[in-house]
Amino acid sequence: MSRFQTLTPSQLGRDEFVAAFADIYEHSPWVAEQAYDRGVDASLDDIDALHRRMADVLLGAPHEAQLTLINAHPDLAGKAAIRGELTASSTSEQAGAGIHECSAKEFARFTELNDAYKARFGFPFIKAVKGSNRHQILAAFEERIHNTPAQEFATALAEINKIALFRLQAM
Repeated sequence: MSRFQTLTPSQLGRDEFVAAFADIYEHSPWVAEQAYDRGVDASLDDIDALHRRMADVLLGAPHEAQLTLINAHPDLAGKAAIRGELTASSTSEQAGAGIHECSAKEFARFTELNDAYKARFGFPFIKAVKGSNRHQILAAFEERIHNTPAQEFATALAEINKIALFRLQAM
């Protein structure tokens, strides 16, 4: 059982709970709202239990809500990163993967792949980058761009749930 270091979810009111977990899913506080609305008890003081609850909310959401959440994610090594417009979590995650150390050629390749991926699938490439480096991320990009739209939609949701778990574990 893994507990939160900075808070106890079961002791939070709805507004505090939503505020604490609003950005676990990128710019999508509705996931935290629905997780809370399903009932909060001491079981959610366990990181894995809260993650399962939040993941279930995402996976049970209508397709359009899922797509909106996917589209809330920034491009990896994209213009928002260069301009410093990412959330604190996204900035930290991308920096941890060494994306900020890309050469001009690597940034150009990220831009090319981001554009091609969005043209093919209609949403940004999503990867939980913790534990990866920029070379592994580019390799995943180059491999996944050949998947079907259905495969990539499912992969994006799975990667978003991995990102959410990493973010919860940091709390």
